[in-house]
Amino acid sequence: MRDRSGLARVLVSDLDGTLLEGDASDRRRLRDELKQNPHITLVFATGRGLTSVQQLLPEDPLVPPPRWIIADAGASVIDAARTVHLHGLEARLRAGWPGAHRVRAALRRFPQLVYQEGVSQEGRCSFYLHSEDLSDDLMAAVKELGCSFSYAERYFDVLPAGASKGRALHLLAHRLGWAPQAMLVAGDSLNDLSLFCLGTHAVVVANAEPALTARAPASTRIHLSSLDGAAAILEGMQHLGWLPRRSSVVIGYHRPPVRWVDGAWQTPSSPNGILPTLRSALADKGIDALWAAAHPGEASPPALHEPVTDGLPLSLLPLRPKQWQGYFHRVCKEMLWPALMSQPHLIRDRSAHWADYEEVNARFARHISFLAAPNGTVWLHDYNLWLVPAVLAAQRPDLAIGLFHHTPFPPPDVFRRIPAAAQLLDSLRHLHWAGFHTSDCADNFRRLLAGTRGPMPRTGVHPLGIDRTAVADLAGARAQPHPRHDGGQLVLSVERLDYAKAPVHKIRALDDLLHQTPRLRGQIRFRLVCPPPEDGIHAYDSTRRELETAITRLNGQWGSRRWQPVDYIPHNLTFPEVVDHFLEADVFWVTSLADGMNLTAQEYITTHHATNRPGVLILSRHTGIAQHLGTAALLTDPLHPHDLVDTLRIAVNMSPAERLAHITHLAGLLDTPPPAEWARTIITAIRNASNSP
Repeated sequence: MRDRSGLARVLVSDLDGTLLEGDASDRRRLRDELKQNPHITLVFATGRGLTSVQQLLPEDPLVPPPRWIIADAGASVIDAARTVHLHGLEARLRAGWPGAHRVRAALRRFPQLVYQEGVSQEGRCSFYLHSEDLSDDLMAAVKELGCSFSYAERYFDVLPAGASKGRALHLLAHRLGWAPQAMLVAGDSLNDLSLFCLGTHAVVVANAEPALTARAPASTRIHLSSLDGAAAILEGMQHLGWLPRRSSVVIGYHRPPVRWVDGAWQTPSSPNGILPTLRSALADKGIDALWAAAHPGEASPPALHEPVTDGLPLSLLPLRPKQWQGYFHRVCKEMLWPALMSQPHLIRDRSAHWADYEEVNARFARHISFLAAPNGTVWLHDYNLWLVPAVLAAQRPDLAIGLFHHTPFPPPDVFRRIPAAAQLLDSLRHLHWAGFHTSDCADNFRRLLAGTRGPMPRTGVHPLGIDRTAVADLAGARAQPHPRHDGGQLVLSVERLDYAKAPVHKIRALDDLLHQTPRLRGQIRFRLVCPPPEDGIHAYDSTRRELETAITRLNGQWGSRRWQPVDYIPHNLTFPEVVDHFLEADVFWVTSLADGMNLTAQEYITTHHATNRPGVLILSRHTGIAQHLGTAALLTDPLHPHDLVDTLRIAVNMSPAERLAHITHLAGLLDTPPPAEWARTIITAIRNASNSP
């Protein structure tokens, strides 16, 4: 039971007026902080009896469960984990106690004392008493009994001479090996004064009795807070460094930049995409940033090692698997994703799981609130956290809140097809700033919020690029002499399984091309690298079935023993392996029905330009990068099947010289800023937006 390691952190708090006092959001935050920091031991030091404390816990969900209870104003000490009294300590505290019957009989001559009938109490007698009736005669009568007393507001407790909250804590700390510097005590009344005389760290809450403030010892370890109740306790814990350090910038994204796999942290092999781009950008020492992300699973997240995240602090929010499924698999992927992809006919009303989305967003908001420094900047990412702005703005009006959409943002009429559109819209109004890859998406956002109450969030267009240097270096290291394909030209697509990527459209277009142009049979091969989503996501099940059926049919119709028109790779590859496929491909084919920037197109251009290889990019008009590359790419529209066929035919008929000029032109148009500069620009934009009138 002893902790001699020096690592003990013990919070000792009065209940009424202290732990139970303050705004509900502060009390909730204190409860959650203690839950997320189990190394902090909580001790109640209260005038209440054990029965009263036991009744309080189930009645008030914001009360954190204690490990130890000092009750009856210091006459009782209870092991809360086992609900047993520490009789050895209590015998020392109650030495000389004459008993409640004798105390009441001796004090019956003071009619101003009103015994607290029906109040559980052990080793003490508790009365109601007006302050003007606390006379010298009464105090002398208590002393004659060989007892002491404590008085707080109208509560007069007669105690054994050796009992007080402070002495009870002293004995408990000695037994468990807690050093004074490892403890933080908090109180609000003279009942708590003895706690402040032990040489521990201490907080006198702002709503404390003036008498406690006046009589508390003068010490650098005792802080007179300007905050009430729970907020003052949190302030004291933060000051001592017991809670995660607060950062001037907090990143909110539903996934962390690393994964816990087979007992170790793993980082994505690609330098590009949301996770690695943010990780590399925010590792910039000039940005005081911290990443808040979810950790779905039954087990608590393992400890994070700084080198894994390039020095970027990471704070994980534990989520139950069932809650994650309702939030991400059902609501995000089946209700919100179709709207973002402008496929409103696929929107599913997941009202049964909406509570999961609300709760995860609320927990994210509270988690971010814990981590953000005063007047800090919060940079949210994507639709998964659309409800965070409203909750966070209510909890922390001092924060600047921005959200960057890596996905497309749909037209207003599509957004309003979402069953919870009004609630989402109300939350988005609380943003100071919203960012997008394209001006079209920014315009959709502005039109959606036009006419709503309150100020319009500022918007910005900041297309996300790739780490071109890293990709070019890797391409140069892995480049081999340009291979000859057994099937002639190689057409490549690298994309996750998603109906929005239009994989089935590609198979149909290839089928039509082979049907219309017999000379291409045996001369082109389409390689589709298409890894599945995480287990439990069913939104793409029908797409997978339709895709696999179409591939089987196409290969069966046109293939031979020496040549198959479609090479299907339905699993994840490392980024170096993907680069190998980029280098081998004559044509890169992107056919998204809707998309963010589409970083793979930029990676393909960069690998070919870095190795001086010819290549062709067929690019959907509905990708973000298409608005930046324009007609330098071969633009196609997957909503028009004949256009897919015609554009693919043009690509495979281009000469090597035309392809080399094509890639060179495209590479010259890749002018997005490096990730660190991109991140700094957006953080500055969020801060400026919050400061503007």
